[in-house]
Formats: sequence, structure tokens, C-alpha cells
Amino acid sequence: MAVLKVIEVLSNSNESWEDATRKAVKQASKSVKNIKSVYVQEQSAIVKDDNVTEFRVNLKLTFELK
Repeated sequence: MAVLKVIEVLSNSNESWEDATRKAVKQASKSVKNIKSVYVQEQSAIVKDDNVTEFRVNLKLTFELK
């Protein structure tokens, strides 16, 4: 039987929500091992001068405890 833990992670990107998600997983994997899935809970963006300048994600990251 596996025991899984879920943590909440916030990330941002100047390119896309997908890139923000990838950055979150990459950064989290430096200290969290056995990442199994990511659930994007919220997406938002910052707008300046009628242009989207930053994409933000709030996600739940699931990993297995050993």
C-alpha cells in the first residue's frame, strides 16, 4: 500500500501556464522525491498595458512517501 502526500505549490512564468507548471515541478523535485501527479487548481495572469505579462498557477503536487 502506498502512502501519498499532497502539498500546494505556487509558480509563475512569463511564457505560459504550462511553463509555470513545469517550473513548479522542476523546483519542487529538488527537495521532494517520488512526485506522482500535479493538479492545477487555479490559473491567473498579470496584465500590463493591455498585454499579459505573467502567467501564474496554484497547483497541488502529489508524491509518494517512502
